[in-house]
Amino acid sequence: MKKVDIKLLHEKKQEFAEKEIVVAGWVRSCRGNGNFGFIDLNDGTSFKGLQVVFTRDNISNFDSVEKLNTGSAVTCKGKIILTPENKQPFEMQAQEIEIINATDNEYPLQKKGHSMEFLREMAYLRPRTNLFNAVFRVRSESAFALHKFFNEQGFVYLHAPILTSSDCEGAGELFRVSTQDIYSGKKIEPKDELFGKAVFLSPSCQLEGEAFALSMGKIYTFGPSFRAENSNTVKHANEFWHIEPEMAFYELFDDMDTMESMIKYVINYLFEKCSNELQFFDNFIEKGLIAKLKNVTENEFARITYDEAIEQLKKNNDKFEFKAYWGCDLQTEHEKYLTKEVYGKPVFVYNYPKEIKAFYMKVNEDNKTVKATDLLVPGIGELCGASEREERYDVLLNRIHELGLNEKDYWWYLNLRKFGGVKHSGFGMGFDRFIMYVTGMQNIRDVLPFPRTPRNCEF
Repeated sequence: MKKVDIKLLHEKKQEFAEKEIVVAGWVRSCRGNGNFGFIDLNDGTSFKGLQVVFTRDNISNFDSVEKLNTGSAVTCKGKIILTPENKQPFEMQAQEIEIINATDNEYPLQKKGHSMEFLREMAYLRPRTNLFNAVFRVRSESAFALHKFFNEQGFVYLHAPILTSSDCEGAGELFRVSTQDIYSGKKIEPKDELFGKAVFLSPSCQLEGEAFALSMGKIYTFGPSFRAENSNTVKHANEFWHIEPEMAFYELFDDMDTMESMIKYVINYLFEKCSNELQFFDNFIEKGLIAKLKNVTENEFARITYDEAIEQLKKNNDKFEFKAYWGCDLQTEHEKYLTKEVYGKPVFVYNYPKEIKAFYMKVNEDNKTVKATDLLVPGIGELCGASEREERYDVLLNRIHELGLNEKDYWWYLNLRKFGGVKHSGFGMGFDRFIMYVTGMQNIRDVLPFPRTPRNCEF
């Protein structure tokens, strides 16, 4: 008899009523009184599990089953009985229970209430807890929703390279990839490398994305990015997931419209597909989470200039550790103040000073600011960074020189401006930060399956 997914039972319980089926999964809990017992079984297909009722009269291995520990793997055969008067809408009355793998007392997740720090050390087991089962289910559905949104909007999905020879952001915090014996102590010359030059793990697919946008109109990339900064904040990881759309003929406000539509689309999708998980997060992780997310979907995002943001912040500088002034990069405390205290919803801040932004952002007529925006959300701060890209060859070349970058590293990027270049825009969203926002999780390490942060690459 073929195994039935527990998710299917929840979706079509009426069709399975009084039918004999087989399920398989892992024991979340098992309790008995010598004559009958209950197993809370979860097979990973659903946040909700299945209650399996077993009795000494019905199964031959009752004593062994009653002693099962959390984490044990079993197969259960039995009849589905509807129980609308009880807490669970249905249960299985077991006729056979096969023990596939019984955990012993060394299984580390037998107790409840483990700290986040402990669970990070058990990254290979933590998906078995209710919390992380919910987190990674929401992560999966969010990724699918993003693909669905861009597909419906006519975007082309681009698989950009992970290896690069240029630094998109110009910050220099890159992981170098080498084919040489790094332990020999011998100096490695770039010309002796496989590619004949120094090559790095990519921090962003933006530049490659622009090349395809100037051919296919609208594209997006979605994959891992890598930055070698030695940062131990709750919002940074050395390997993170990045979604980066690029759009030809789009101006900055078109860029904002796309970001706002995308975020509302994904959240609404989660309301539809992950209602149980969101309610769990609302109950146990962030009280008011669902109301917060509905506030996002039901209201237009605020849009203010950098000048306006600084004026708002300067009036309240006594509240901040880092005082706001024109020319400063907004700190997390500034971003949280604007989104939570002033506007109570997501905020686009645009037209930043060019000195604190990347070389590729379009310079405004004042020659002081660039057509760039950050999308700030309550609780997280910056979620997306965006800009209209500098399409003027001479201005872009001058910015490369101003920032001390090597013109030769960007020869092909400059050529895009000469060979049919047009006005275009794009943005990047840290996918992991988005998952933090929609789940209420406070640390990026808890929304990445196997987080890569300083001194943490065990698995």
